[in-house]
Amino acid sequence: MPIYEYQCEKCRRILNFLVRNVAKHQSPSCPKCGHPRMSRVLSRFSAPKKRRDAGSSADDFGAPPMGGDDMPPGMDSLMAEAEGIDENDPRAMGRFMRKMADQMGEPMPAEMNEMVRRLEAGEDPEQIEADMGDVMGANGSGEAFGGSGADNTLYDA
Repeated sequence: MPIYEYQCEKCRRILNFLVRNVAKHQSPSCPKCGHPRMSRVLSRFSAPKKRRDAGSSADDFGAPPMGGDDMPPGMDSLMAEAEGIDENDPRAMGRFMRKMADQMGEPMPAEMNEMVRRLEAGEDPEQIEADMGDVMGANGSGEAFGGSGADNTLYDA
């Protein structure tokens, strides 16, 4: 059963919903303010790096390496590409962020789309942050979208 993240269009909180039936799932109402419209947001994810030890088949956390059926199709190659990105090249960062959003199949919020567009144009990331603020929030909570941040409660959709 997947967990989807939604952002309330009124209070701007990001909330997690357990989806028991994907085929019949509909956008939920906000459990915080009751607003009927919520937008699905691109979820954060992480994949631990594989150990480089000869003969080791476990990652840094002792789990088997991720890949194949463990991740959505195409994510293996995308994660491998992420390791080679030049962090000092805003265009490369922007292209990768756009590719990741496309791969995940989720629309980017307008603020995030603008940030990626500016990175792709080669603008200085520090200038973008000065102009827009930290789009993902200081802790990735989405607070910079104008809301109250993330709610880590898991709601039933």
